[in-house]
Amino acid sequence: MNALDSLPRLRRGSHCLRAPKRAAKPALPAFSMAFQPIVHGADGGVFAYEALARGLQGESAYSVFEQAGTANRSKLDEACRVAAIELSAKLGLVRNGGLLSINFSPLSFSRSEEFLTATVEAAARVGMPLDRIIVEITEHASISKEQLEGILDASRRYGFATAIDDFGAGFNGLELLSRFEPDMVKIDMQLTRGIHLNRRTQKIVQRIVDLCHELGVVVIAEGVENEGEFRQLQAAGIGLFQGFHFCRPAFEQLMQGPFDVAQPVA
Repeated sequence: MNALDSLPRLRRGSHCLRAPKRAAKPALPAFSMAFQPIVHGADGGVFAYEALARGLQGESAYSVFEQAGTANRSKLDEACRVAAIELSAKLGLVRNGGLLSINFSPLSFSRSEEFLTATVEAAARVGMPLDRIIVEITEHASISKEQLEGILDASRRYGFATAIDDFGAGFNGLELLSRFEPDMVKIDMQLTRGIHLNRRTQKIVQRIVDLCHELGVVVIAEGVENEGEFRQLQAAGIGLFQGFHFCRPAFEQLMQGPFDVAQPVA
């Protein structure tokens, strides 16, 4: 007797002993990139463009990452960096010699070498020199000092510029400056918002700017929304600015300067 004959409930043929289907991995949400210029305060020229994830209908980066789900957020974070490099090159950034600033989520710190590899490979495909890329790392990201030190050191070895984003929003700003020596800091909008109306904040920002200048760290003010904030920050010695006062993020576009930074007529 054939062994199968003793198992009447199991049938020969295409329906025999089907392997259980594996649940399909959810696809990454559809997304693209917007670009917001970082502007020279002196003449309105563009210093760099920060790449920001957006949904295809303009949804925020937060919304896009929420759609991805926890399991896919690290992959989406990596995909955003690659997309930022490829799209900015298509829009002429490499040809124009501009800088590109890309965000590095704390979700990717456990995969830092993969992040660097994917970024380096994307830059090579489009002919973007690595020293034209700024890696932004958020000050209050939930990562250890050892992880932060590792990614900053690796970024420098590859030739990327490094920036601490949202500087002043966390509690470790001075330690970050002394220990990790970033090329740039981006002062958080919590400090820049309404600074022309707040003398205490003015003094805090002035100390940050003076210290960064002494250490050779470039200062960028982000979240600048009006003329009063711009002029106060400029008076503090800041030369680079980002915010709605100059230009909103442009979906799949690199807005060209110079932007209007002329002193208004009294």
